[in-house]
Amino acid sequence: MSEMSFPLPDVGEGLTEAEIVTWHVAPGDAVALNQVICEIETAKSVVELPSPFVGTVTELLAEPGQTVPVGDPIMRVSTDVAAAAGAADAAPSHGDAVGSGAIDSAASVSAEARDIEADTAASVEHEEPAGAVLVGYGTTGAPKSRRRRGGEPVLPRADGLPAAVAAAGTAPGAVLAKPPIRKLAKDLGVSLAEVEGTGPAGEILRADIERQVTQARVFRNRETPEPSELREERIPLKGMRKQIAKAMVASSSEAPHVGVFTDVDATRTMEFVKRLKTSSDFAGVKVSPLLIFAKAMLWAIRRNPEVNSTFTETEIIRHNFVNLGIAAATPRGLVVPNIKEAQDLSLLELAKAIEQLTFTARDGRTQPAEMAHGTITITNIGVFGMDFGTPILNPGECAIMAMGTIREKPWVVDGEVRPRMVTTVGGSFDHRIVDGDVISRFVADVASVLEEPALLLD
Repeated sequence: MSEMSFPLPDVGEGLTEAEIVTWHVAPGDAVALNQVICEIETAKSVVELPSPFVGTVTELLAEPGQTVPVGDPIMRVSTDVAAAAGAADAAPSHGDAVGSGAIDSAASVSAEARDIEADTAASVEHEEPAGAVLVGYGTTGAPKSRRRRGGEPVLPRADGLPAAVAAAGTAPGAVLAKPPIRKLAKDLGVSLAEVEGTGPAGEILRADIERQVTQARVFRNRETPEPSELREERIPLKGMRKQIAKAMVASSSEAPHVGVFTDVDATRTMEFVKRLKTSSDFAGVKVSPLLIFAKAMLWAIRRNPEVNSTFTETEIIRHNFVNLGIAAATPRGLVVPNIKEAQDLSLLELAKAIEQLTFTARDGRTQPAEMAHGTITITNIGVFGMDFGTPILNPGECAIMAMGTIREKPWVVDGEVRPRMVTTVGGSFDHRIVDGDVISRFVADVASVLEEPALLLD
């Protein structure tokens, strides 16, 4: 029998210290190789640490909330052979451990949603025909008819949609969702009209409801808290908040920011998004105006490459590739992961990349490497219902573009005032690198694609 110490490793990006967020093991637990033992918060993200040993935990040397320098021991493990064999048999695989170790609001929402859906599924089961399964859900055996209480059979259509559901999906302004999903949304206080469905033909799935609730909990206080009994609170400046503060001060003081923005008739963008949602190619993929905005930026960068640059004291580095950053608000603070080589992606590939990046960020699983080497950034303040803002540049970048919420407003078209879907786009730029003419052309190019997405075919 021998005892080994596990020192806090450098997980990348020149880490000097990290905070222990939570332990997934306790003294006396058997651990397997690569089993997740704890989560740490670095200056940029929350990272899961796997065990480099097989054995039994004998002591935890750091408490949750404690900041530990890199190299200091955080755990001791007994590498007794018998214990090691037991750990190898009992411990989950690395993939299982990673999945079970996630700590985020989405996980709690998912559990709550499953409980509610399980309860409601039984209550509405009589409304579902036995063989009529929504497109994409599959079926077991041939479709069967089932009589309603009035005695009239409910027959499935050839496309797998019950006639009533299909009719509801084609009605103007109708929302396509199965009865259990509707009940789930009602129980969780979610308006289906505000949810973007990612299923076939825009059908709203359980994951869409979970995402909507997670966003609400992250971005808005749905309940007003009781007044605190304390006159003031002192919150230690550490981890991600400390890094965010440092980066924002450095950016705003070093780079002379200049802002340019314009109003845009995005009606055709909204129509394009609607068509994409009904396309079989985009089935199961989240499609939103952000996708078109991102593609518009990539198109505009080709025409105005100066905005995709970095300033140094001796030279301006123009990047001929685009690592497109997407600013994401999380419970722990702002993170800006980026999509590597975004200029090479098709519209479908870009949609999948944005969806994966966003989910990973909101789950708190963004890794330092995913936030490194960005060249330009998008911030979508429209999701908060805001029209516009003046964002601060991500350090090392020349431009950050923002898109406000898209609202129906009066707009002059061919000399007549008509209701149109209007938004505001623009951003902040490093005036050391680009001047007003380049900035204006770039913003105008982005706006022109939102007004006419067919330009993307150029």
